[in-house]
Amino acid sequence: MSHIWLFFLLASLISGGLSGQLSHLSVAAIQGAQEGVQLSLALAGALCLWSAVSRVMEKSGLSEKLSQLLSPFLSRIFPETCRDGAARSFLCANFTANLLGLGSAATPMGVSCVRRMQEFSRDKKRASNEMCRLIVMNTASIQLLPTTVAGVRSLRRDGWGVPGAMTLLWWASALFGRER
Repeated sequence: MSHIWLFFLLASLISGGLSGQLSHLSVAAIQGAQEGVQLSLALAGALCLWSAVSRVMEKSGLSEKLSQLLSPFLSRIFPETCRDGAARSFLCANFTANLLGLGSAATPMGVSCVRRMQEFSRDKKRASNEMCRLIVMNTASIQLLPTTVAGVRSLRRDGWGVPGAMTLLWWASALFGRER
């Protein structure tokens, strides 16, 4: 992968040098780096917020209640995992965070769930079917509210960052964008 990035870097430097626009290239590089840092800080802030909310839910017992509420549904998809209380709790928290569109906040809970699944797995060197299913569900990012997308769009300050508008667009695409 580093060879690909090196190729792109060299191609842009050569192209900028041949066209006499190296100054524009350096301005674009600095501007891109600045926007990347702003985006990273914004997403890190959201990640910290939802990780803290997750911790408060866990300490208050709300996580266990949510786990019991979602358990009938998730036990059909993850029967072995739901037998273990800790794994079920991580699984429910991960599933809830994904439904709220908080994929990056769901990642630590998903990793904790997979580690717990690995503890009671028969084959310690291979991923179980339930582990693979969890990874697929996280990758698919089934969302009710696209909050991460709304946050990124609001950073762009182009008027489409309003969560209500994002939710409306997401639901419209889900309803009308499917194949007939």
